Amino acid sequence: MDTAERGLLEEALRKTMTTAESGTGLDSALAGLGWTQMLAEEPDTAVPLVFRLLGETGARASVLNDVVLRAAGRPEGGTLPLPYAGGVWVEWARDGSPPGSALDPGLPLRRVDPGEAVPLAAGRRALGWWLLGTGRAMLGLARAHVLDRQQFGRPLASFQALRHRLAEAFVALEGAEAVLAAAEDDTGSLLAKAVAGRAALTTARHCQQALGGIGFTAEHALHRHVERALVLDGLLGSTRELTREAGALLLREGRARRLVDL
Repeated sequence: MDTAERGLLEEALRKTMTTAESGTGLDSALAGLGWTQMLAEEPDTAVPLVFRLLGETGARASVLNDVVLRAAGRPEGGTLPLPYAGGVWVEWARDGSPPGSALDPGLPLRRVDPGEAVPLAAGRRALGWWLLGTGRAMLGLARAHVLDRQQFGRPLASFQALRHRLAEAFVALEGAEAVLAAAEDDTGSLLAKAVAGRAALTTARHCQQALGGIGFTAEHALHRHVERALVLDGLLGSTRELTREAGALLLREGRARRLVDL
């Protein structure tokens, strides 16, 4: 897929995610765009693009199921029990049942009995891209706010403390994208999910500070992205759990693996 084709695909996906109803409606729309074929033939293009756009648009679809099922060698279209932070197992429902996540009512996650171990690397990379897109959405909202609003007769964007917060968020997101782009094996995917989760949570904290009280209100979109980041961070291992797992791996092997050749 060349640059022009990728651009057209991204435009079509973004339009679909902003117009189709999240959930089963978006699942059907993505199927019509050839999501299953893209996942089978060009996963390195399809997964980063689709999941990043889900984060940027705030939409939701059950495509994580497809990624994990494909990695497990199972037919697409079903579901699998997925590990969640704290030793909990959840299922991402595809049957149109009401969402079950108390923290993010938009996600149809429901608690289930523990399942058998499934390959997690591909799913962690996909969630990392989703978290990256969510972080970029939050940063975009905060940037627009500080450029538009004034305090003490000056634009909020002129205050150094806010500029530093948003710059730190930007650097964290750029670093997460670099790690995600380089992740290939289990260890790289584990680290990529952890870095992306940390970047999204850092961005949420700084953007909340930049927006102040308005960021907590139901009328502003920020709180929905913050909720989404918190829930996605816990799926397939939270930032804290994955960082601890990476540390244990480092101690066990006595060396740090080279993930990228520069």
